[in-house]
This record gives sequence, structure tokens and C-alpha cells, in this order.
Amino acid sequence: ERCEIVDGQPECVQETFSTCWIAGRSHYRSFDGKTFDFMGTCAYTLTTICYPNPTLPAFFVEDKKEKKENSKVSSISSITIRIDNITVTAVRSENGVVRVNNHRSRLPISLPHGKLRIRQKGKSMLIQSNFKLKVLYNWDDHVVVKLPVALSGKVCGMCGN
Repeated sequence: ERCEIVDGQPECVQETFSTCWIAGRSHYRSFDGKTFDFMGTCAYTLTTICYPNPTLPAFFVEDKKEKKENSKVSSISSITIRIDNITVTAVRSENGVVRVNNHRSRLPISLPHGKLRIRQKGKSMLIQSNFKLKVLYNWDDHVVVKLPVALSGKVCGMCGN
């Protein structure tokens, strides 16, 4: 829930989100609840707007997977979130640090006009945008992406279609 003023009175409004996650090395669950396994070593778009539209936010969330040394399985090496002209990258095992437009920064970070807030949440990094995109990454092998339900059906990528 979130609090807002409705007709001059404070009111609690239910927020609903679609959730996607990656767990372990290859397990995915898309926004529509489909689960699948995918092993690959490349950069993969988790979610983005399918057809750019000036009324929708311009963003993408990407995970990069690489094969670990002496292993047959791939793992997440970084997560990148781009909103407008801001790119945030969290690299595996760089706990408490992100790269904002290629500049290393310690958490927490709040970017101009409330566009992005990045903070530590437990052992994970939480990125929140002004349009309610949330990305949680544990600097290892677990990613959760939440989108407001208003964007359901408008996104593509490993999570969206």
C-alpha cells in the first residue's frame, strides 16, 4: 500500500506489481508466472518496453551471464538498468558498490529529480525508479524485478514475453 491524498483526505491505496525473478544459475519466472530454465553466456534483456511510446517510461533491465571458471554452468556476472540517460550496473561480488554511468559509487544513492534511488536492503541492492520499477540483486545469483501492473503486457524480454 501507499498513502496519497484523495479528495483532500489521506487514503491508503493498494499497489499491485508484476514480479519476475532469476534464481540460481538458470531458473527464471516471468511476469506472467511461467517458469523455465535457461543456460546461456551473453547479455540478456530481462525487460524493456516492447514498442517505445512517449507515454511510457524508457528503460531496460539486462543481466549478463558468463561461464564460471572450472564450471559447466553460467552465472550472473552483472545486472544493468538503464532509465533515460542513466545507466546503473551492479557487478557480481562488488557488494555495496554500483557503477552509475561508469563511475563507481557506494550506496545509498539518490539521483536527480527522484528518477532513481539505490540502496542496500539486507545483503542485496534495491533500485527504485520514479515510475515504480524495482530491481533487487544480491550481487550473486538472485534477481527480482517488479513492475507496476499498469505496464503488464507492454514489456518484452526474458521476463516479459
